[in-house]
Amino acid sequence: MARSRPRVWVLAGCAAVLLWAFVAQLVAVGRLLVMFGLAGDAGPSPPPTALPPRRIYKSNGYLKISCNGGLNQMRSEICDMVAVARLLNLTMVVPELDKRSFWADQSNFGDIFDVKHFIDTLRDEVHIVKQLPKRFGAEDSNSILNMSPVSWSDEKYYLHQILPLFSKYSVIHFNKTDARLANNGISTQLQLLRCRVNFQALKFTPQIEALGNKLVQKLQAKGSFVALHLRYEMDMLAFSGCNHGLSQEEAEELKRMRYAYPWWREKEIDSQAKRLQGLCPLTPEETSIILKALGFQKDTLLYIAAGEIYGGEKRLEPLQAAFPKLVKKEMLLDLEALRQFQNHSSQMAALDFIVSTASGIFIPTYDGNMAKLVEGHRRFLGFRKSVLLDRQKLVGLIDLYNNKTISWNSFASSVQETHKNRVVQSSCRQKLENKPKEEDYFYANPHECLANSRFCSGTKDAISVR
Repeated sequence: MARSRPRVWVLAGCAAVLLWAFVAQLVAVGRLLVMFGLAGDAGPSPPPTALPPRRIYKSNGYLKISCNGGLNQMRSEICDMVAVARLLNLTMVVPELDKRSFWADQSNFGDIFDVKHFIDTLRDEVHIVKQLPKRFGAEDSNSILNMSPVSWSDEKYYLHQILPLFSKYSVIHFNKTDARLANNGISTQLQLLRCRVNFQALKFTPQIEALGNKLVQKLQAKGSFVALHLRYEMDMLAFSGCNHGLSQEEAEELKRMRYAYPWWREKEIDSQAKRLQGLCPLTPEETSIILKALGFQKDTLLYIAAGEIYGGEKRLEPLQAAFPKLVKKEMLLDLEALRQFQNHSSQMAALDFIVSTASGIFIPTYDGNMAKLVEGHRRFLGFRKSVLLDRQKLVGLIDLYNNKTISWNSFASSVQETHKNRVVQSSCRQKLENKPKEEDYFYANPHECLANSRFCSGTKDAISVR
């Protein structure tokens, strides 16, 4: 009888975790509906929720992080590092955002996210402070260790390699945090915490929320709309080396830009080979053909969720001609409303994130960080319709159609057949041993935090510092 007790405790613990995930999803969905202006007229706002009790623990030191990348990459990094701070019983400093990347956005954490909400929401998990105590100087090498953790690491790495460093240093500064926590093989407790940070704690500032909600309301007043994440900005094309459909001058400009930024490691790129492998974003012209083949009508309300399209309005002409009701945030909002967000790419991306999450259908033309984070949010909000384009098959079909090898009817039929199972639905993440970059991304499908989690195997008990 005594031997069966641990099993009972494990089963009870798993049941409690799943119940918490279900309740948390219901609560968070309600909050997100309000955030995105989708809750309807529900009467007066409920009284503010009481703060969770503060978790009491002996801190092993301070964790300072400097995020790198665009808004949505940084969002996932913050979620990962909160989980690491919780695992190692650390005090976390409010994250620093990337100010040195191509976008040169000088926004601080508090310019995009609600700092107080972030700290208060997680107080029962991690103690978070706005800045390091003054006793730690910026160049205090005796107390502060600057380092980058190993990519795609599991809990054992942080417990065995990072935690012992706090016996010598009071502060560890992770100066790069992209993809530093594995997708799989992480305890359910920490996976749920990653979701809690993503879906609850990282709330946009009231100013961003208000303007994002205004965009959604303006669009919904016109009817159902499609959010098209048209990843065709200058940085994307330069970084990927994709120049299909561009002039020789444009291709050279992008190549010079790629060489000008040392952290873009790959310099000489075979654009045609990458395109045929499905590794390039679709061009606006290719996108217009694909949308028509998928059955979208000319009167479809199409919102372009993107930064400045390379080539400007001229590049958008084929898409605009195919879908005259195409709109962008700059067309829906007056200049004064957008003024405070201009020259701040992450704040502008936050507006697109809100609209994309709330849209009737979401279609990304490239599977970058925004596409993945929006996909995960739409799963969490009840598996809202997202169409994931198979670019490798599509470019082959497009070339056959453009070469007049196949008819329009044959082309459209093939496109629809290819994508009949490419609409996001309930599924479990697929794990690939020793290929973390190629396997399903946690934030695109955090199945541990969704209603279908009971069907997914591989739940792992928590490891933590005691």
